[in-house]
Amino acid sequence: MKKNQLTFFACPKCRAEFALVAGKPDSDGRIETGLLKCTGCHQSYDIRDYIPRFVPQENYAQGFGLEWSRHCFTQYDSYAGIPFSETRFFQETRWPRNLEGETILEVGCGSGRFTEQAAKTGAMVISVDLSHAVEANYALNGGRKNVLIAQADIYRLPFKNNSFNRIFCLGVLQHTPDVRQAFLSLARYLKPGGCLVVDVYRKYPLWMRFLDTKYLVRPFTTKIEPDTLYRWCDRYVNFMWPLTKLFNKIPKLGRHVNRSLFVTDFSHKYPLSEAVAREWALLDTFDRLSPAYDQPQYRRTLQKWFEEAALENIEIGYGYNGIEGRGMSPQN
Repeated sequence: MKKNQLTFFACPKCRAEFALVAGKPDSDGRIETGLLKCTGCHQSYDIRDYIPRFVPQENYAQGFGLEWSRHCFTQYDSYAGIPFSETRFFQETRWPRNLEGETILEVGCGSGRFTEQAAKTGAMVISVDLSHAVEANYALNGGRKNVLIAQADIYRLPFKNNSFNRIFCLGVLQHTPDVRQAFLSLARYLKPGGCLVVDVYRKYPLWMRFLDTKYLVRPFTTKIEPDTLYRWCDRYVNFMWPLTKLFNKIPKLGRHVNRSLFVTDFSHKYPLSEAVAREWALLDTFDRLSPAYDQPQYRRTLQKWFEEAALENIEIGYGYNGIEGRGMSPQN
């Protein structure tokens, strides 16, 4: 981060401003190592590897840190060879492609595939994640003048209320301990007239959930250390990949068989190379089995939360990740 970017932050405990009490800018004006101290409650937070850190390194998102470190490029459009992230970002948010002069908050950035897309709008993008995936995002997007990356908790974000024109949180809410509180924590940071976009896994009736085999094995896989689980997933996908290709040729049924066996061949849907398709499969397998929390929601529940947050122009529907929601904070 740079010293003049301190203005974007506020203490996650008392909302007071920060002072830089240790750390000097390098030749590019960036602070690699330093210390932020709250001018109100005097709580201190580290800057490490150019990233302000507002949470402990050990937390429930450790698996995501490993996931996006190992697969930092996997879902980037330039790597996959298709505009998947670009298409999803703009179709899901429905935002204009030119947002110069605005400020966007991204909550749950992972390795930054949507950070890249948001930054292309010309807006100032502040991206946060609970896990050390922020380091992968910084390596890929931290050099952009309109990107600021921090490690922070969705429940205690280090910003002042009413600070952002737009907020998006994609692929995150279902993986938090309290999904409702995670959602409600976001709206307070919108400026009047600001736009919030989220998505969450879709919850199905109980009888249908028994058909999703991941919920049968997650009680076991979530207790395995992420490094160990990743190695097992890698071996399993390698072993199953030839069968996956065969099952994928079975009309209609094959894709469901593959999903029940935790290995999805995305090349049936997207023009991916063999190597990238297998990499997506491994990422998907680990992503399904490793998160500490996996809590889908009903459409009506998300609608209720948007109303509880006093947002307007609410749109709730089904989309890429299950259920998508959009809403705006009231104008003054």
